[in-house]
Amino acid sequence: MSSASAAPAPERAVSLVYRLYSYAALLLVGGIVFFPLLAASMGGFKSLGELRTNPFGLPQAWEWQNYWQILSGSDYWRMLANSLAIGLITVFTTLVLGSMTAFALAHARFFGRDMLLNYFLLGLMFPAATAIIPLFLRIRDLGLLDSYFGVALPQVAFGLPMSILLFRKFFRDIPKEIYEAATMDGAGYARAFFVITLPLSRPILATVAIISFVGSWNSYLLPLIMFNDGSKFPWPLGIMNFVSDHSADWQKILAFLTLTILPTVIAFAIAQKHIVSGLTAGAVKG
Repeated sequence: MSSASAAPAPERAVSLVYRLYSYAALLLVGGIVFFPLLAASMGGFKSLGELRTNPFGLPQAWEWQNYWQILSGSDYWRMLANSLAIGLITVFTTLVLGSMTAFALAHARFFGRDMLLNYFLLGLMFPAATAIIPLFLRIRDLGLLDSYFGVALPQVAFGLPMSILLFRKFFRDIPKEIYEAATMDGAGYARAFFVITLPLSRPILATVAIISFVGSWNSYLLPLIMFNDGSKFPWPLGIMNFVSDHSADWQKILAFLTLTILPTVIAFAIAQKHIVSGLTAGAVKG
């Protein structure tokens, strides 16, 4: 009995060390992510002079008016609504086009399927900045300047490669027996997609939606190029309201950034379980 009980001791020691290293790594990564957010939110409660002399400490005098001036103004809510509209258009279009394309590439058999997939995945190599001039000319020719679609459609185009990659991996991991049973019942590709695949794809739908929404929410270059009308500006361009030719109100910039980051943090926290399951689906085979 003593030898049997003592045998697992080294394994328990290794497991304990592994957990300690895991917790230490998680705390380190969490600190790297959380500390800048905390410093930014605290900086919004300081005066400009205190921010320069005490950038990381707690405020000596809490300047609540920095946040109140932003929240009580109409510009913040208008830019927030613009960002939300662009983000929702981007997410909806990405989910529709990405899921349908990925389903066809995962289950339909046709000539050039692999070549088409590789063509889509080439988009991962090129950020939007590499094609900003052709994009501007195309959006201008389509008459979409100063419109939400003028920003959302390029974001969809550059977000589709990653979305298709994630969707296709998830769809291929769905058991084939389900589709074989549906085919025996006379279901075609469309019915298999809408009736079988989509109800099972809530985790990956949430994952792609959050990735698309956060990417759209934080986009700066495309709105800067496509919008001339200040009333259509999303929140990343709102920072320019606190910057002049010779100075910048950094305390208000930090308060503004804190208020505009909160929606994405809340959205991620709500969908966290689905995002983790969507990204890890199929990673472990039983």
